[in-house]
Amino acid sequence: MGRDERRSKPNAPDLPAYVLDPLEKQSPESLEKVAAYAVELAGWKRDQHEIERKKEAVDPESLEELHERNISTDPDDYKDVPTSGSYITIKETKPGYHYYYWQWRDGNSWKNEYIAPVNEGK
Repeated sequence: MGRDERRSKPNAPDLPAYVLDPLEKQSPESLEKVAAYAVELAGWKRDQHEIERKKEAVDPESLEELHERNISTDPDDYKDVPTSGSYITIKETKPGYHYYYWQWRDGNSWKNEYIAPVNEGK
C-alpha cells in the first residue's frame, strides 16, 4: 500500500459501546492480542457449552430401555443424524411430556431429531 493510499476504517460490528469504545483507544499490537484472545475465548466457551449440553445425554439404563422397545440407538439408522458428536437426550416438550431426541452441534447451533416418547403410552 502506497504512502498516499489509506485503508478505510472497518465498520464496527453490532456491539455495545462499552466494548467498542475502549477498543478504539488501543494500539494495533494490543488489538491483535485482543483479537487472538477473543478467538481463543470463543472456542473455550463453545467447548464449555457443549460439555454442559452433553451432560443431558441419557444414562445407560435409558439406552437399554430403548433397545428393549426395539428402538434403534444407532445414529446411522436416522436420516440426518451425524455418526460423530451426536447423543441421545430427553426433552420435555410441554409439562409432563418427555421424548427421546438425538442432539448434535451443527456449526454454531444445535440440531435435534425425534426418536420416541419416554413412556410408551404417550
